[in-house]
Amino acid sequence: MACESSLDEAAMSSIPLVALNYNTRHRLSLYLNPDTVVAAGWTLLAEEMDYDYLEIRNFERVPNPTLAVLEDWEKKCSQPTVGRLLELLKRMERHDILTDIEPLIESDCKKYLKKQHRVPPPLQDYTVGSSGGTDSSVLCHSAVSVPESFDAFICYCPQDIKFVQEMISRLEQTEHRLKLCVFDRDVLPGTCLWSITSELIEKRCRKMVVIISDDYLDSTECDFQTKFALSLGPGAHERRLIPVKYKAMKRLFPSILRSITVCDYTNPHTQSWFWDRLAKALMR
Repeated sequence: MACESSLDEAAMSSIPLVALNYNTRHRLSLYLNPDTVVAAGWTLLAEEMDYDYLEIRNFERVPNPTLAVLEDWEKKCSQPTVGRLLELLKRMERHDILTDIEPLIESDCKKYLKKQHRVPPPLQDYTVGSSGGTDSSVLCHSAVSVPESFDAFICYCPQDIKFVQEMISRLEQTEHRLKLCVFDRDVLPGTCLWSITSELIEKRCRKMVVIISDDYLDSTECDFQTKFALSLGPGAHERRLIPVKYKAMKRLFPSILRSITVCDYTNPHTQSWFWDRLAKALMR
């Protein structure tokens, strides 16, 4: 079996940071999160990314500042690439990190490139669709493999799964006949979390419903999904994102979504037309 060639710096400089999966990012955070005087940490990385003092102080409040910096940088930077991240680590003289995680980074990049140069397979390999009947869009037995598309990607945390299940019954199994992408139901085990999520949001789902709750605010996955969707282009988030508030919150509504109209299930005066309103927004 032929050995795969290594990617050079020029190749990695064109690969977006979203190619790095969670395991690689977590490994990087294990090096950069500890506060030590003998090696440069996440604060210097943030400075190299042009964050100011107040922004860095704000990152100190989160459980995993390295992960938070990377995710925010993807939104802030015009071209956040893997090559640029490696360049910053070299500038920080963190050669120990490069030695350890560069093979992981290269593996992630190769998987990303491979995915970009082939037609993605269907997410499901069964013939019964999410709406209860036979789903003709799942072409696992077809001669041509066509990627499955959805009306909306549902961004939610595990604690809110009961509301997601109600959303499925109200929007898929009624006259609306919408097709929702629910990660725990529609994505097969063994796929790369970050890569498949970004592909679904950007290319295979027309809209994205963000279910807001106190638990949502603590979810790393929800934070990544929301920020990725917001980073897709100027004005895209107004057309793509639909925040949904379904229960009272003790904490503040996320500031990054305050400029977008919310579909509020907690308002008793508008609850009767909540589902029709949400369905129309998804079909628009």
